[in-house]
Amino acid sequence: MLELLFYFPAVLAGLSFAYAGICLIALLRFRVRLRAKRSWGFRTPVTVLKPVCGLEQNLAENLRSFCRQDYDEFQVIFGVHDNSDPAIPVIRSLIEEFPEHDLSLVIDDTIIGSNYKVSNLANMFRQARHDIIVVADSDMRVCRDYLRAVAAPFEDAKVGAATCVYSGRASGRLPSKLGAMFINDWFLPSALIPAVFGRLTYCFGATMAIRRSNLERFGAFDALADVLADDFMFGRLVHKQGHRIALIPYIVENVIDDPSLKSLFLHELRWARTIRSVEPYGYAASTITEIIPLAVLGAAGIFVASGSFVYAGMFLAIAAALRLALHYTISSTVPGRSTANPWLLPLRDIMSPIIRLSSYFGRKVTWRERDFVIQSNVRLEPAE
Repeated sequence: MLELLFYFPAVLAGLSFAYAGICLIALLRFRVRLRAKRSWGFRTPVTVLKPVCGLEQNLAENLRSFCRQDYDEFQVIFGVHDNSDPAIPVIRSLIEEFPEHDLSLVIDDTIIGSNYKVSNLANMFRQARHDIIVVADSDMRVCRDYLRAVAAPFEDAKVGAATCVYSGRASGRLPSKLGAMFINDWFLPSALIPAVFGRLTYCFGATMAIRRSNLERFGAFDALADVLADDFMFGRLVHKQGHRIALIPYIVENVIDDPSLKSLFLHELRWARTIRSVEPYGYAASTITEIIPLAVLGAAGIFVASGSFVYAGMFLAIAAALRLALHYTISSTVPGRSTANPWLLPLRDIMSPIIRLSSYFGRKVTWRERDFVIQSNVRLEPAE
C-alpha cells in the first residue's frame, strides 16, 4: 500500500504529460487559423484606448505600432494620470509624427477606484468617438493589419467582445528572457486550450475589443474600478450578457523589460495571486502545467517504489521530450521570429514552481510600485 503512495507524483506527472499533448494539439490547430489567408474585409470605425504610465523601455516603438495601422478610420487616445509623466513628450512627438491620424492625449488625475489603469481608461473613454472600443496595454506591439484583425469578428452580431493571445518578446536581458519564456511556454498554450476546444468566458489584457453598447450595459469602466484582474472581469461581464467572446487569430507582442530577477519575481507573483483569486480551483488544477518539476517528483517516486533507475530515467526522458516539443512548437507558432531558448528551460522550470508555491502565502501584490492586498471578492485595497 505504501508503495502505491510513491506512485502518486507519477500520476500527477502523467496528467501533465496529457496536458502537454492537449497543448500541442491546440497550438497546431491555432497555427492553421493563423496561417489561413484572410481578407479582414469587415471594417468599422474603431477607437483605441492606450493607458500609459511612465517611460517603459521601447515605449515609443510600442505606441508607434498602433499609429501605423493600415485602416480606414480609427482614433487612438493616449491617457496618463500625472502631467509630469515622462511618457508625455513621447506621446506628443507621436501625435506630431502622424498628423494624418486622429491621435490625442488625455491628462486627467481623476481616480474612480484602486485600479489606476481602469481610472485612466474611464477618463479616456469620455472622448471616444466610435462604437468599437479597443483596449491595449502600452507594452504591446502590433503589425499594420492589427485593427483589421480586431474589427473583423464584429461582423457577427452575436459577438460582444473580441480578444487575442500574446507572445513575450524579451528586451535582451536575462530577466526579460525568462519573463518572455513564461508568457510563451505557460500562458500562450494554456490560454489556447479553452479558446480552441471550448468557449471563451474572459478576455486577455493584450487586446480587449468591445461594442460600446455592451460596455455601457455593464456600467463601463466604473464596474471595474477596484478589480485587479480587469481583463478577466471585462470578459466575464460580456459573457453574462449572453454575447460571444471571439478569439482573434492573431498574436500581438508583449515587450518584457523587467530589469532584475526581483522585479520579474514580483511581476509574476502578482499574476499568480491574481489568477488564484479569480479562479482558485482552476489555478490549483493548473499545477499540472509544471511538467518538469512534476516529472522529477514522479521519477523519484518510481525509483523509491521500484528501485529501477531505468524506469525513472525513461519517465524523465518522456517529460523532457514533451517539454522540448512544446517549447519548439510554440516558437514555430509565433509569427516572424523564434522564441526558443532551450538553455534557459532548467532555470525557468525552477522559478515557476517557486512562484506558484509563493502565491499561496499571502494576498499582497506590487503593481506600478504600489502595494495592494487582493480581497476575497477579487477587489483591491491599498496595503497598509
